[in-house]
Amino acid sequence: MRGDRLISILLLLQSQGQLTAKELAERLDVSERTIYRDMDALSGAGIPVVAERGKKGGWSLLEGYQTNLTGLKESEIHALLVSPSKQLLDDLQLTRTSEDARTKLIASLPAVYREGAKEVWNRIYIDTSSWRNEKEKLKSFEALKQSIWKNHKLNMVYQRADGQTIERIVQPLGLVAKGNRWYLIASKENGEIRNYRASRIQQASPINETFERPKSFDIAQYWKSSTEAFIKELPTYEVQVKVTQFIIGKLSYSSHFVRVIEISEVDKEGWVLVKLSFDTEEEAIRYILGFSNQMFVVEPQFLRKKVCKMAEAVVAHYIEQIE
Repeated sequence: MRGDRLISILLLLQSQGQLTAKELAERLDVSERTIYRDMDALSGAGIPVVAERGKKGGWSLLEGYQTNLTGLKESEIHALLVSPSKQLLDDLQLTRTSEDARTKLIASLPAVYREGAKEVWNRIYIDTSSWRNEKEKLKSFEALKQSIWKNHKLNMVYQRADGQTIERIVQPLGLVAKGNRWYLIASKENGEIRNYRASRIQQASPINETFERPKSFDIAQYWKSSTEAFIKELPTYEVQVKVTQFIIGKLSYSSHFVRVIEISEVDKEGWVLVKLSFDTEEEAIRYILGFSNQMFVVEPQFLRKKVCKMAEAVVAHYIEQIE
C-alpha cells in the first residue's frame, strides 16, 4: 500500500506542479504526518522533492525532473474506460472526441488487457438525465466555454432565483455538472468566488481582457466545500407521518424537495412510521395532501389542523366552481 501511495504522490506532483501536505493528505486519504514521512522516504530513494515554506508554499519536484512510471493497473484501466455521461459530453461537444480517445486507449493496451477493457463499456453506463428528460436551455454555453479555455473575462446578464436580473463582469474559473445541470464557477472583481446556474445566464460575451487564475484554486475541492456549506444552510422542517406500506416506494418520487430520514417496520394495522424532512412547513402540507388518505400526520400535532384547513379550502374551491 505504501509503495502505491509513494508512486501516487510522485505522479501527483509531476502533474500538478506543487501541492501542500494538506492537499496530498486529502487526496490520498491519510494524515499530514504520513505525508511528511512519505516525503522523507521519497527523498531517501533519490527523488528530488522540494519543500517551499510560506502561504504559497508546498511540495514539488525539482524543476526538470520527470519520472518514467507509465504502467497502468487493470483497475486503473477500468477507471479510465467507464463511460461518461453522454448528455454532458453532448453539452461540451466532446462526444465523438471521447469515443475516439477511448478507441485509441484500447488500441494502445497490452493484448492481455484489451478484451477486458472493451467489456467495461458494456457493463457500466452512466446516465445523468432525469426520468422526464427535462433538459435546461443553455443560451450562452459556448461563450462560457470559450472564456474558460482562454482565460478571458466575461460580461454576463444573470437572472437570480428571485427573478431579479443583474449585469456583472466575472472571471470564469470552470464549469461543474451537478446531475444534468451546469454551474459556472467564477470570481467577481473583488476576488469572491460564486456559483452561477448556467441556465439562468441570459446573455454572455467574452471580453478581450485576460485574467490570471488563482494558482491554489482546485475546482473539485472548491465544489465539495461549497456543496457542504450549502447543505448546512438549508432550512429543515421535520415531520413524522404514518403511511400505508403500499406507498413506501413512492415517498421520494415527488416534485417537492423531501428527504426520507427514517422508516420503521410495518405495524399490526399495516401502517409504517416515517420521518420526513422538508424545507418549509408549506412544502410539507402540500406533500402530505398529495397522498390523500394514504398518509397521516403524527408529529407535530398542530400540523394536522393546517393540513385539514388547506384540504377544506381545496374542497370549497371546487364546490364553488361546480355550482
